[in-house]
Amino acid sequence: MLKRLILPAALLLACTPAAFAQQQAKAPAATAAQPAQQKLTPEQQQAIMKFRQTMAANAESIAKLIDEGKAGDVYDQASNVAKQSISRNDFVSGVTRQRDNVGKLESRKLAAVTHSVSKGENKLPAGDYINVVFASKFSNEKAPIRELVSYHYDNDKVWRVSGYTLQQPAPAKR
Repeated sequence: MLKRLILPAALLLACTPAAFAQQQAKAPAATAAQPAQQKLTPEQQQAIMKFRQTMAANAESIAKLIDEGKAGDVYDQASNVAKQSISRNDFVSGVTRQRDNVGKLESRKLAAVTHSVSKGENKLPAGDYINVVFASKFSNEKAPIRELVSYHYDNDKVWRVSGYTLQQPAPAKR
């Protein structure tokens, strides 16, 4: 079981605490965007940075579970959004196939932590999402590829994994 972390933080200036994904770290939900003319206080900037660091650390622990062949464990703790869009068997077999294709992990570097809001278009259920992107180098790839761990902010105010994917570069045009 993943260890528990508690972190009061703010995401995009929200002020109420909420539970966070598998590690149960406390973090507020992303609500409304702040007007452009308003500046973040140093405390707000620090809270956002801590929240992003916590999300990145959690995503790295999810990626390590995938490294260990434990995609089923990742699915078991995933958001209902993920569970409604893909079966456990399909998730495990898809992740396993992706990872088998790229080979053994050689390195993983945090590239970005982003927030997005879906209104339910393009087959993505409505809600708040956090995407943690790594530039990961695998033995069968010449260059690092995009490794993505996504989270959905569930109705019970918990950030849970909603997806894991590898995006290989498009083949070079001849």
